[in-house]
Amino acid sequence: MTALGTQPQDDHDAAPHAAPAAAEFRLTLFDADADDRLLEEDEVDPAALSERQLLWIDLDGDAPGAEARLARLSQRLQLGDAAHVLLELDGRPRLQNFGEWFLAVVVAVEHEGRLRFAGRGLAIVCGRNFVLSLHRGPLDFLEQLRAREGSDTKLGTLSAESFTASLFGWQVDSYLHAVSEFEAAVDRLEVALLASRVNRECLPELAELRRGASRLRRMLAPHRHVFGALARPDFRPDVDGAADKHFRALEQRYERAMDAVENARDLVVGSFELFTTRTAQRTNETMRVLTFVTVLLGSLAVVAGALGMNFRTPFFDSGARGFWTAIGAMAAIVLAALGLARWRRWF
Repeated sequence: MTALGTQPQDDHDAAPHAAPAAAEFRLTLFDADADDRLLEEDEVDPAALSERQLLWIDLDGDAPGAEARLARLSQRLQLGDAAHVLLELDGRPRLQNFGEWFLAVVVAVEHEGRLRFAGRGLAIVCGRNFVLSLHRGPLDFLEQLRAREGSDTKLGTLSAESFTASLFGWQVDSYLHAVSEFEAAVDRLEVALLASRVNRECLPELAELRRGASRLRRMLAPHRHVFGALARPDFRPDVDGAADKHFRALEQRYERAMDAVENARDLVVGSFELFTTRTAQRTNETMRVLTFVTVLLGSLAVVAGALGMNFRTPFFDSGARGFWTAIGAMAAIVLAALGLARWRRWF
């Protein structure tokens, strides 16, 4: 199944969550009037769900038998050809309304270390009092959501649209967490640049930062049409407007995440400017030292040239004493020049 892989381009808890981390299939019934609990596949009955109950089906598309299980669930939930539609998806953000239910596909980001960001597709079917999520491999934020909730939540009071908006909010947060990791890497690089006394070669690290920022933007930017469409009141009109309010808040959160990603790109530009400034500063320091050495050697050459002039004076008849006197004088000039340079902090 190639539907929900990485976007092309470059477990714990109480009763309802007793399954191990990264379980391949979880079917949770959130009940506002009783304890939440895990269900079996043959217990799925959307007609029996009340307005104070919410069924969440989470399926790992890479698990053995996932395709057949998805087909059976689609039949029980009366989703028609939803299984076929889900399995043919290519992992790109997508939104499609089927009347009684709608399908949305987004891409969450996972930090693999060393500024490597991988996209993982998440497809969500939102119907009446149920939400079906499909992904390939474990998603960290889904595990965090389960770990946060206990066995007696009030999630059953949420509509399926509101719970879907919450899941998408966690997905958007994955980009904000990635930006935080990115900003920490930029801070470490800039501190190293400012603290280093040697001309450190940072272009490979800056190039890696630039690729990471561009990768985040390429993964997040295509979601604009998904969250924009969800926020429009004509997409899922309801009487009280609760779902519309949650989807509008989700769009605003997406825009903040987009701004954070754009700011990450600006941080790379700022780091490059800091690098060029430090390089120019070190070049100036090197040129100052070379100029000082050139002037010093030139001064000694003048002294040596004067001593080598072709005329006779009593000094030139002093023999070894005169030679060592000249050497001492030149050494004194060198020491005086070095003392002046250190006092003026030229190097």
